[in-house]
Amino acid sequence: MTALLTIIIVLFVAVAIWQMVKIFDLAQVRTDTSDSGIATDHDNNINGYLMLGFLVFIYVITIICFVKWGDLPLVYNAASEHGSRIDNLMIISMLVIFSVQTLTQFLLYYFAFKYRGEKGKKALYFADNNTLEAIWTIIPVIVLAGLIIYGLFTWTSIMNIDEDADPMVVELYAQQFNWTARYAGQDNVLGMANVRLIDIDKANVLGVDEADPNAQDDIVVKELHLVVGRPVMFVMRSQDVLHSAYMPHFRAQMNCVPGMITKFGFTPTVTTKEMRENPDMIDKIQRINNIRAEKSTALVAEGKETLDPYEFHYLLLCNKICGKSHYNMQMNIIVETQEEFDAWIKEQKTFKSSMTQFIGEDPLPLADKSMEQITE
Repeated sequence: MTALLTIIIVLFVAVAIWQMVKIFDLAQVRTDTSDSGIATDHDNNINGYLMLGFLVFIYVITIICFVKWGDLPLVYNAASEHGSRIDNLMIISMLVIFSVQTLTQFLLYYFAFKYRGEKGKKALYFADNNTLEAIWTIIPVIVLAGLIIYGLFTWTSIMNIDEDADPMVVELYAQQFNWTARYAGQDNVLGMANVRLIDIDKANVLGVDEADPNAQDDIVVKELHLVVGRPVMFVMRSQDVLHSAYMPHFRAQMNCVPGMITKFGFTPTVTTKEMRENPDMIDKIQRINNIRAEKSTALVAEGKETLDPYEFHYLLLCNKICGKSHYNMQMNIIVETQEEFDAWIKEQKTFKSSMTQFIGEDPLPLADKSMEQITE
């Protein structure tokens, strides 16, 4: 504490001395009556041309960036039915923003050049101009209103899931720092669940109600499998803090809020195998593995383990900064055919069979607590 107070006092003293020096400098009587402190026409011309030069520099850098890194990495690999609509909305928004930025930057630097200071030339001043004010108010209102309305229609079309399509129901359960998925089973109805029912001893990590008949055929897994062409409805919960279920290739994102159930649905259109065979994805994976190979060479020289080659996977990520291991909160998503999914799901244990191995018999009559007891 003493050291901290000493440092603070020293800082205050330094600031006081600096202020005193400034006051002393301002109080001096200047004998130099020349206009050396005033910009000349030569100075203004230099600054004006520098403005034009900087404008050219901005445009050149922009063109280079577009040529070298201009391909939008997610535009060509949307893997859901609504993905193209999201991409179109993004592209239109970016075009509008880029066009406005290009025009306004040009006007900003061009006017700085055109109306640079000139001896004997006075700036034109007027209090207001109703025409100009109407133009720069009405045009942005129309453009922004168009983008907002288009975005609302796009969002509404995405969120209006056709219940007649019988979407597969899957729960996504978020907790620091992992995901767990629960399939609704043969009845396609999720059993009731509550965090107060979590029982680690029985491996009931999701708090599923053991007394709920709909819960008996639920399937809890740590890897998400989806059927290509079949709608899926995600029911999302969070155990601890605010998370966000983010599946970039499916253009899907929804917050997982503690104490609240949120939903998001979509239809996968590209299997994992097909995406791996996409030429653009092959090129991207090759670039990643080239970088990993270079790093592995350096690691070998240091006597450390090398990096394994990367293989593409759809991923479920957390898009909220939920803690120190937020970066590692992810789950693989496998999109496959109905036959492949059926073969995989048959190998998974149901909630009933998982509970039976802990209590030795049908869990239904032996539940310690049920949702009815909790709600009472």
